[in-house]
Amino acid sequence: MSPIIRAKTSAGEITLRPLRYRDRAAWEEVRGFNREWLSPWEATRPDVDEADPLPSYWSMVRQGRMDAKSLRTLSLGIWIKEEGKNRFVGQITLGGIVFGAHRGGYIGYWIDSRVANRGITTAAVIALTEYGFSELLLHRLEITMRPENAVSQRVAEKAGYIYEGLRLRYLHIDGDWRDHMIFVRENPNIR
Repeated sequence: MSPIIRAKTSAGEITLRPLRYRDRAAWEEVRGFNREWLSPWEATRPDVDEADPLPSYWSMVRQGRMDAKSLRTLSLGIWIKEEGKNRFVGQITLGGIVFGAHRGGYIGYWIDSRVANRGITTAAVIALTEYGFSELLLHRLEITMRPENAVSQRVAEKAGYIYEGLRLRYLHIDGDWRDHMIFVRENPNIR
């Protein structure tokens, strides 16, 4: 099952936990409010996938549960405690988990623009990285982002990730294949 991870930030305490069916209203409100803000950075589907519709919230949660159970992907909501209540503010994923000789994966994330630049995303990345290293004993984690996304680059750098290079036409983003910078962090305790 997916973990529940807690971390402290200057903005308050955050919790990373799997989305539940009952979180739908909060997720839809935040996604709806941030649609325009997130669209330049979010994956789209190439023409070959147009017949395959985007998953519903329900199927996203169901798939997340199956992927967590098989340890392929951990998709977690980011919650911040404000005025004694937890508020949904984004998502973070540790995906592409591979064991054996590789022992790695990648981290992806998005955050509500209303809480951006408060250190929440960086704290979430650090917490999930530490979980991947200490609990899953992964050797290498990657974060990729478009070269134009300076804010995401700062998150990766503040979380201790090091620039490794450029992947040309790496992901289908905002309607086309886009180049991505790759940042990497390795677990010093895995030999």
